Amino acid sequence: MEGAVRVQILSQAGISEVPSQYIQPPENRPTPITNTKTSLSYDNVPAIDLSHKEESVIAAIQEACQELGAFHVINHGVPAKLMDDLRRSCLSFFNDFPMEDKLKYACQPNSAASQGYGSRMLVSSENDSVLDWRDYFDHHTLPLSRRNPSFWPHFPPEYRELVADYSDEMKVLAQRLLGLISESLGLRASCIEDAVGEFYQNITASYYPPCPQPELTLGLQSHSDMGAITLLIQDDVGGLQVLKDGKWLTVHPLPNAILVLLADQTEIITNGKYRSSVHRAVTNASKARLSVVTFHDPAKAVRISPASDLLSESSPPRYAPVVYGDYVSSWYSKGPDGKRNLDALMLDT
Repeated sequence: MEGAVRVQILSQAGISEVPSQYIQPPENRPTPITNTKTSLSYDNVPAIDLSHKEESVIAAIQEACQELGAFHVINHGVPAKLMDDLRRSCLSFFNDFPMEDKLKYACQPNSAASQGYGSRMLVSSENDSVLDWRDYFDHHTLPLSRRNPSFWPHFPPEYRELVADYSDEMKVLAQRLLGLISESLGLRASCIEDAVGEFYQNITASYYPPCPQPELTLGLQSHSDMGAITLLIQDDVGGLQVLKDGKWLTVHPLPNAILVLLADQTEIITNGKYRSSVHRAVTNASKARLSVVTFHDPAKAVRISPASDLLSESSPPRYAPVVYGDYVSSWYSKGPDGKRNLDALMLDT
């Protein structure tokens, strides 16, 4: 059982000041989310309609991957009812059941990214990073050999079935998107998926309780995701921010849309033509926020390197090859801190 205090307990206790371990250094503290000068409108995070003609979809994906590494997709084929029911069920787990029942599903201590209910993702004693103002439940969902619903909450009663159904839908969408991303680079549709191999998929429901001092904290620190592609849904509260040109821009929730975030291994495979998205989550003082994030990663034994079809004498490799398991170990032992783990692989060209 993970020993960290759940953030929800701190929030419900009515504290007026956040404990020191949650206070970000001044350079990392967020601009209040109410500052519209740093907020993106819907038009600035591309919303790509997957029901449109494939040529226009591919062109829009190319532009979004070059500019931001993040975009919404709509008409994506995932039932809106499934998305709504999953959000509702996850929120019910965090809000409607006694802490003693939730703690029966607690993460294992001293184990990075272990399945279950937790608050502290980084567990290395060498890592002194500030804690995130967040609780979460992490589900191991793919391959099917990792999927054991008995490790997931049995309350509310539909929870396990919803997570399993959503996992299957996310796999199909991730495969479709990686095919379109490959084609947008002139590669065969299967190129990135072939390089990644069988998906190792995790689904993380993150709960961000109200924070008495949101100007001092982050719900989730700045990072880019480790794997290949991340698919995110959120509620209507808002708090996700992406980094563009050195500025943090708020991604406003778009009903029934799924946010796509390119992750580090896709940046490597595309040889930097497409960049993974640096993002974070900010908190607020009045309302809890929920997001459900689905990660699609390679197996830890997979060796990732730039796609050969993108390399030439005039376009040499920009990243050293890396075994994904080694990359994961570095990420968890050193902490994310933006993209420093990916930057360490960059070659002089």
